[in-house]
Amino acid sequence: MCLRYTFYKFVDNYIANYQNDLITKHYNEIENIYKQMRGWRHDYHNHIQTMKAHLVLEKYSEMEKYLNDLDKDLVNVDTILKTGNVMVDAILNSKLSLAVSYEININAKAAVPKKLKISDIDLSVIIGNLMDNAMEAALKINRIEERFIRVYIREMKQQLYISITNSVEGETGRSGLVYLSTKIGSNHGFGLKRVDSIVAKYNGFINRQSEEGVFATEIILPL
Repeated sequence: MCLRYTFYKFVDNYIANYQNDLITKHYNEIENIYKQMRGWRHDYHNHIQTMKAHLVLEKYSEMEKYLNDLDKDLVNVDTILKTGNVMVDAILNSKLSLAVSYEININAKAAVPKKLKISDIDLSVIIGNLMDNAMEAALKINRIEERFIRVYIREMKQQLYISITNSVEGETGRSGLVYLSTKIGSNHGFGLKRVDSIVAKYNGFINRQSEEGVFATEIILPL
């Protein structure tokens, strides 16, 4: 009886630590978004002053060039996705914002129904873990131009299709049919197991593929 109690206590503490780590991580990601918003607000005032100066001096060609450059810059910083699902918007945009701050090239498209069978928490765990693993792998590449993450989420034949592909250095390690996490610490590999267990919980499908320089995860969940 004592041994069983100790085991369950260990599991409870392990899960609690894992959840606390997630909360801390999400807090830091939201703080990163706020910092970017404050920066954009500061830049906005500077841009207005610059354009006013061009108008006063009647430097219209310089004004046009400035606007074109600003338009290009806004395309680079605008990583906000509106998927149609509030929870997915929150977790996905926080991860994408963090990836951009790490100088990872992003290509993301997502459309998600407002109502899903899968709970918001479970979906957040799946997307959060996949994005964390993708960022971790991409950051190991020294050449910034070769870092990338591609996200594609959509409804497909009454199912939710999630695909996250990222650049990797070499090939991802694998033991049998299971890909190995490169994370070090008490939560080593726990995130991957959580994703697998949630997919199984909803009788979904998960497929991981690895080749030289690329790692991809596909998940299909019933709607």
